[in-house]
Amino acid sequence: MSSNQSSQPSKANGQYNSMMGTAKEFIGNTTGAESWTQAGKDQHAQGEAEYKAAQASGYVEGLSDRAEGKKDSIVGAFTGDKEQQMAGNLQHDKGQAQQEINKPS
Repeated sequence: MSSNQSSQPSKANGQYNSMMGTAKEFIGNTTGAESWTQAGKDQHAQGEAEYKAAQASGYVEGLSDRAEGKKDSIVGAFTGDKEQQMAGNLQHDKGQAQQEINKPS
């Protein structure tokens, strides 16, 4: 991971490390430098793991938004609060979109 590491996994950082690891592995295989090959494999694996962790985190966050949005929409409909109902529908839809973007492949 980079020196600008945060506590949350990052899809962008994961992709970067995966790509850099693949490049190092290629250089190691081309030049016969086993240390580069191994370092590349390790960095690629770390990048893939971070990407998948960020993806899972985003999916769960989307699930939470969907549930909370549905609750707010139902409460708003029940109480006649159209603003709460609309806000709940928007949060539900945002969560659904986030789940689609982060759906495991």
